[in-house]
Parts: sequence; C-alpha cells; structure tokens
Amino acid sequence: MGFLENGFGYDSLKKLDQDKLSELALEVRKLIIDVSLQNGGHMASSLGCVELSMAILRQFDLREDKVVYDVGHQAYAHKILTDRLSMFHTLRTEGGISGFPKRSESEFDHFNVGHSSTSISAALGYAKARDLLNKNHHVVAVIGDASLINGLAFEALNHVRELNTRVILILNDNTHSINRRVGGISHSIARLSSNPAYNKLKKSIKKICATIPGGNSVEKRLERFRDHIKHIMKPDNIFDDLGINYWGPFDGHDIQTIEGVLQLAKRYDRPSLLHFITTKGKGYTEAENNPVYYHGVPSQSGSEKTKSWSLAASERIEAIAAKDSRIVCLTAAMTSGTKLDDFAKNNPNRFFDVGIAESHMMTMAAGLAAGGLKPWVFIYSTFLQRAVDQLTHDIALQNLPVVIMVDRAGLIGDDGETHQGLLDVSWCRAIPNIKIFAPRDETDLDRMMNYASVNKKEGPIIIRYPRGNVLNAVARVHGELGSKEEKPEDKSIDVTKSEIIHNGTEWAVMGYGATVNTAIEAMEMAAKKDIAIPTVIDLRILKPLDCVTIDKILMSNSMAVVAEDNYTAAGIGEAIAARAIEIAAPCRVKIIGVPSVFVAHATVKRQREICGITAQNIVSSFLNNN
Repeated sequence: MGFLENGFGYDSLKKLDQDKLSELALEVRKLIIDVSLQNGGHMASSLGCVELSMAILRQFDLREDKVVYDVGHQAYAHKILTDRLSMFHTLRTEGGISGFPKRSESEFDHFNVGHSSTSISAALGYAKARDLLNKNHHVVAVIGDASLINGLAFEALNHVRELNTRVILILNDNTHSINRRVGGISHSIARLSSNPAYNKLKKSIKKICATIPGGNSVEKRLERFRDHIKHIMKPDNIFDDLGINYWGPFDGHDIQTIEGVLQLAKRYDRPSLLHFITTKGKGYTEAENNPVYYHGVPSQSGSEKTKSWSLAASERIEAIAAKDSRIVCLTAAMTSGTKLDDFAKNNPNRFFDVGIAESHMMTMAAGLAAGGLKPWVFIYSTFLQRAVDQLTHDIALQNLPVVIMVDRAGLIGDDGETHQGLLDVSWCRAIPNIKIFAPRDETDLDRMMNYASVNKKEGPIIIRYPRGNVLNAVARVHGELGSKEEKPEDKSIDVTKSEIIHNGTEWAVMGYGATVNTAIEAMEMAAKKDIAIPTVIDLRILKPLDCVTIDKILMSNSMAVVAEDNYTAAGIGEAIAARAIEIAAPCRVKIIGVPSVFVAHATVKRQREICGITAQNIVSSFLNNN
C-alpha cells in the first residue's frame, strides 16, 4: 500500500525519511491528476508545486507559522498533505473542499485567495501583527512569477524596506501564468533563472546544509555565504535594490535542496526572497507539453461540446476587426481564457496581453482610445473588480469609446466565491456615460458587437455574457408560444431597446442575458399549469433602461418578476421597482436574483437553484401574489 492509502497526514510528513519523499511526491501527483481530470481544476500549477509544498510543510509548523499561497492555483498538494486527504475527491464539488485555500476550511489555510498578487501584502500584514504582538513565528508568502508583475505585488515589495520586518518570500518560477508570462520584469526573472552560477550555488547550498545543525556557527556561515552570493555569484536584481535579500535560483523539484534553503532562511533576520525553478504540469506529460491547456481543466461532466460564449465573441471581433484597422484588443493574462489566441496570431500588432495587470490595461485602453484607436478589452467579470477605478476615472469620465467585453458574468460554478461575476451590473450601472448590454444568444451578441463597432461618440460600452455554451437563438418569433425559430436576417431589431418575446396577460417576467431562457421556461410552465401566461421581456440593455417599453409593462400588469444573475442589491430589479414607484404604476415588482451572500462552489445549475433563480420560483411568486 502507498503512503496516501494509509491515511498519510501532516504530522506523518514531518517524520518521513528523506529517501521516501520522492515516492510520496509521485503519489500526490497521481491523486492531483485523477481528481482534477474528474472534477476539473487548476491541475498544471499544482503539479509543479508538489516538492515545494512538501518542503514547506516539513520545515515550518503551520499550526504556528503562517504560509500564504498566492492565487491558490498551486495549493492542491498543500491540501492533500494537511488535513484534507480523505476529502480531496470532493474538490470543487458542492459541499466539498474549495479549489483555493480557505481559512474556514482548515487551520492550515491562513488566507483566502483566488485572485493573484495578494500574498506579499497579506504576509507583510501577518509579519507586522506578529511583531506588535511580541510573537516569534515565521511568515511565508508563496508567489508565482506571473503574479509578481501585478501592481499590488509591486506595491507590497516597495513597502518591505520601510516595514523592516522578517518575512520569507518564495518565488515559484514556472515561466507561466495561464499563458506564458509577459513583460520586462519577466525578462529580468528569466535572466536570474539562467544565472550561469546556478550549479555552483546549488553545490554550495548542499555543502552548508550538510553542516546543520551547527548552533551559532550556522548563522556566521550563513552571513558569509550570503555575502559570497551577493558579491561573487549573484547578478544585480531588483529585489536586493528593494531591501529584500535574493537567494537563488534553486531547483524547485529537489526536496533536499529546498529544505536546506528553507532552514537557512529561517535563521535569517531580514526579508528574503527564495527563487525556485519549477516545471508547470510536472509528472503529467500532456500538461508539461501543453501547460496552457492544462492550467485549468474542465470536469468530465462540464466539458464543452458546443461553441462557448468566449469563442463566439472572439470569432465576431475577428470579423469586425478585419474591416476596421483601428480596432485593437487587450486582455490581462487571459488570451486563452477569452479565446483570443487566433486574433493574437493573426493580428500581432493589434493585440496586447498586458499580463496580470487589469488596472494598467484599462488605462492603456483609455490612452489608445484617446489616441484615435478603437480598443476592445476582454476581461472576466471577477477581474473587472480589480480595475473599477480606472474604468470610472480614466474611461468613463473622459467618455472614451472603449468596448469592454465582460466574460464569465453571473454565476460561475465550481471556482466558487472568488470567481463569481455578480458585481459588474451593480457597480457599472452607477458609473455615468456607460452603456451596458446583455445578449441572450449568439445572434444578439453579434448584433451588440456590431453596434459597438460603429460607436464613435457614445463613450464606453459594456457587453456582458456568461460562462458556458452559447445558444444560437432564443425565442425570436413572437407568435406561437415557446417558438424557438430564428430570423437572423431581421435587421429591424434595435439592440438599444428591450424586446417583448411574448405578449401575455396579468403579469410579466423580465430577464436579461442568461435569465431570458429562465423567463421563457416560466412562461411555458404557466401554460402547463393552466394559469395566466405572462408577458416575457428581454431587457437587453441594462443602462440606460428602455423605460418606454418597461413603463408600458408596469402600467398594464398587476405584477412583474425581474430575474437576474447578479446581486439583487443595486441590480436591475431595484431600478425597475424604483421606476414603478416613480410613475405610480399599479404593478408590484418581485425581484429574483442572487442574495447578499458569497456563493459557494457548485454547478451553475445548483447555484441557480440555491439562489432561487428558477422557472418554478418565478411561477410560485405569481401564485403567492394572488
């Protein structure tokens, strides 16, 4: 039987002989691969961090010491080897463990993560809290090379010298984020990675580690060794200039070397950065050869068999850009996620992957627009949160014609709380000058993107669309109940107006984007239950609202249900309810959407059921109102 079959745990790892660690690493990798391929997850990053996680767990006491993993993509081995081995098969499933470190899940997870570049700031906070409370434990941040280029990480690095506190920063360098890392800092890191003194440094480390334990003499050796690196072997680097002692690079898959370096770092009384070279996807040939594809693998039940919204949007922008040379596209380390690979390949001078730097991307887009180009920004809803200031002050305030394609809007599924796209409508509705569209299918997406492509003076436009497979057409014919026929050649449809899909009586159901189908399902359910069949409206444009159409609905019905895949607070339902009061409409407005909670990981279908965004709940709302 293998180690993991015997209920291997955190305390067992600390006692394991060095010559058994490579065998354990193989078992951990196999478990990560098996569960990730079944449940979906961030497999390649975690495969590259197995030995590093094992060494950290062996050299630090995580019941006292604080270790913060950046993003958390690489933390699966950490989860397996702490207290979650028996639950690892539940990864990213409803009621199971999260795909990211989570404080409420385990005493060994010291900070909730999911977005990049927070680890150094959090670690500095932990370190100063330790100092002020007169404690003496270690504080460690584990950050990837791509996360390190984000502005937040640099703000933290810039503050290290000022804080003058003992902290250990571990740079896990696998040359990738989701795509290959970009930017000048990445070249600086690559230069350090290829330092010709590496082999000599490795031998020196092993020689010194062989003398441990050595009492006070170890500290003297360490100081001499540090100076030796700095003045003879180590190239100039930004970390030393910032007051952070740089050590490395080291082999991030050699556990003995890693443990030796960590032992030395624990005895050092100043901030240090330990640079480890790892292989993304290590141990799984397919992932090593294609780390971008295997960064995040879908679950077996969630594999896309038809065109995704992301692909539909990327195909459309390619067609539009072919006719307008002023169109450029930007994304923040999400070239593959937003399906812009072909655009980047075919239009290399008109494509900008800025790395994990959303704020910079938005202001750069503003500059491109002010300079006479037509920038299109492709960004996940959850990451748009990181750049709302730039959207507000740099784009909207100047009323610049930037198109923002908000991918993964609404409920996101198994990535859980940190990745839900539930704030873009509420936040962006409050920003002047912005128009917000929500297509219900690919036909509407094409129409809205075509509309945005000729935008000259109207300022910024947002088009939000969900994760998953795009529908070609949803209920275009206004006649027969539930008809799904399509007339794509119908150019009379105005995307700046709401659309009445079906004229009913007594009550109405309003939806937008992903909830339009739910509204249609409620209409069909009402017909089967032999109750009043509602009028169904696709709101389509969320800012400004089409009050002409909405007012007619509010004045001619006793009840209107607004279904949205956004937080109900400051959402479209609240705006329509306020409108009903403003015009003294007889209509009672019922809002169905996401309550004020962080929605845990589950399938999107289950998340909708938990939040009550279902046809049954819409129909029940009408029945309970009578």
